[in-house]
Amino acid sequence: MLDLLLFAPPGSWLHASLAGIIGLLIGSFLNVVIYRIPKMMQRESDNYVASESGKALPHADKFNLMLPRSACPHCGHQITALENIPVLSYLAIAGKCTQCKEPISVRYPLVEALTGALSGFMIWHFGSGIAGLASVLFVWLLIAMTFIDADTQLLPDDLTYPLLWCGLLFNLNGTFTSLESAVIGAAAGYLSLWSIYWLFKLATGKEGMGYGDFKLLAALGAWLGWAMLPVIILLSSLVGALIGISMIIFAKMSKSKPIPFGPYLAAAGLIAMLWGKAISQEYLGLFIR
Repeated sequence: MLDLLLFAPPGSWLHASLAGIIGLLIGSFLNVVIYRIPKMMQRESDNYVASESGKALPHADKFNLMLPRSACPHCGHQITALENIPVLSYLAIAGKCTQCKEPISVRYPLVEALTGALSGFMIWHFGSGIAGLASVLFVWLLIAMTFIDADTQLLPDDLTYPLLWCGLLFNLNGTFTSLESAVIGAAAGYLSLWSIYWLFKLATGKEGMGYGDFKLLAALGAWLGWAMLPVIILLSSLVGALIGISMIIFAKMSKSKPIPFGPYLAAAGLIAMLWGKAISQEYLGLFIR
C-alpha cells in the first residue's frame, strides 16, 4: 500500500489531487515564510548592530516562523484555525478581517492556490516517486524565493543554500542529472552571473544584480546540471525583458527602478525542469544527458 501511494507513475490524477491538497496547506505556510523571513533577517541585523554598539537589543521578543501566531496587520486580531483554511477561508470572509473589516491582500490565497496547483502538476508530470517528491520541494522553495525577492529584492541564504544542497543530494543517484553535471552546474551557475556582475560593475560603476541571484542560479545548476544553464539564462532573460518592458509601458514604472531577477530565474528553472530538454534539443541543439 505504501509503495502504491509513494511510487505511482506519472499521470495519476489521484496522487496529483492529494499532492494539490497538501500543496494548499504548504502554501498557507509559505505565506508565513514570505512575510517573516525578511523581517527575521532585519531584526537579526538590528540586534547585531545594537549589540556591537553596546546598546539594548531593539528586538528581544520571539519572532520566528512559529511565533507569534499570525494576526491581522491592521488590528492585531489573531487568525483562528477556521480563518486559516487555504483559499476557502479567504472566500468565506470576503477577503476582509473578521474584526476590523480591513481588506486582506488577495496574494495570500493566490500563493496557496499556486502552490497547490504546481504541487499537483509536478506529481502528475513526474509521478510520486523520488523525482516527483523532489520536484515538489523544488517548487515550494522557488515560490517562497520568488515572492520574497519581488517584495524586498532579497534572496535569503536560508532558502538558496538548502535548495542548492538538496539539488546535489537528489542527484547522487542521477534523479535529474548526473552528480558530476550537478556539481559543475552549481559552480558554473554561480560563476557565470558573478562574472556578468563584475563586468557590468566595471563598465558602468553600478550593480546589475545581487549575490542572491548567483546562488539561485547555482542551485538551479545543482538540480538540473550544467547543460541546462543556457536554457535557464535565456528563458529568464526573455521573460524578464518582456515583463520589464510591459511594466514600463503599461504601469508607468520608472526605467531607473531596479527589477528583481530572482522571479524570472525561478520561472525559468521550473520550465527547464519540466521541458528544458525538449526546448534545448528543439531550439538550441544542445546535447543533454
